[in-house]
Amino acid sequence: MTVTSESDSHLGATNTMSDAPIALVTGANRGIGLELCRQLAQRGYTVLLGSRDLAKGEEAAANLKRQGLDVLPVQLDVTDRYSIEQLRAQVESMFGRLDVLVNNAATLYDTWQRALNADLDIVLEALETNTLGAWQMCQAFVPLIRRSRHGRIVNVSSEAGSLAGMDAVAPAYNLSKVALNALTRMLAWELRGSHILVNSVCPGWVATDMGGAGGRPVAEGAASVLWAVTLPDGGPTGGFFRNGKPLPW
Repeated sequence: MTVTSESDSHLGATNTMSDAPIALVTGANRGIGLELCRQLAQRGYTVLLGSRDLAKGEEAAANLKRQGLDVLPVQLDVTDRYSIEQLRAQVESMFGRLDVLVNNAATLYDTWQRALNADLDIVLEALETNTLGAWQMCQAFVPLIRRSRHGRIVNVSSEAGSLAGMDAVAPAYNLSKVALNALTRMLAWELRGSHILVNSVCPGWVATDMGGAGGRPVAEGAASVLWAVTLPDGGPTGGFFRNGKPLPW
C-alpha cells in the first residue's frame, strides 16, 4: 500500500483531531465509487478512496479536497493480498478502527459472452476481483470494523446476480455477483449479534464507464449504496436492496 507523503501527514492529523467515522471505498477513483466518496465526505466521514492506480486516486481525491472534503487517496488492489495487508496495517496504525467498508471494485461486464461459449479464464478473472477481492477485504478488515460501535459492510452487487431473473448474458459478471450475494449472507450470519451490519446493494443501471450511456445518474446509484452505509443500529443485515427496498435473490 502506498499513500502520498501529504496523505500520510493528513492521516495522522485526522487520527488525533477528529472522531469522524472512517469509511473505505474500493475501486473509488471513478464512477459510483467516486461519487459515494463525495456523498460520504459531505456527511462528515473521513473517506479512504481506494484505487489500484494511486496516481488516478490522487487526481480524483484532489478534486474532492478542493471542495473541502476529507478524502484521502490510498493504493489498493483487491486481488493482491500484500496490497490489502499493507493498507490494513496503515489504517490500524492511523485510526485504530474502521467504521465502514464498501466493496465497490468490480470488473468485466462481459455482455459479449454466453454461458456455453464463455472463456473460463475471463470467468476466473471476474471472480477474483468481484467476489474474492471483496472476501479478502472482509477477512482483513473485519477485525478493525469490530472496534467500531456502528460497523457497516456494503457489497455493491447487481440485480444481474439475482437468480430470480437470471439469464445467460454476461455469465462471468453475473456469476461473480451471485457469489458476492452469497458471501453477504454468510458474513451477516457469522457477524450476527455484533454491531456490524452486512448488506448487498444494487445501485441500478448507472451511466458509468462500465454501465454505459442511458443509465440513471451516478449520484442516484451512489445514494442507493449510501442508504446501506447509514442504516441505524438494529437495521437489516444479510439483505439485498436497491433504493432501500428488498430485491429478490
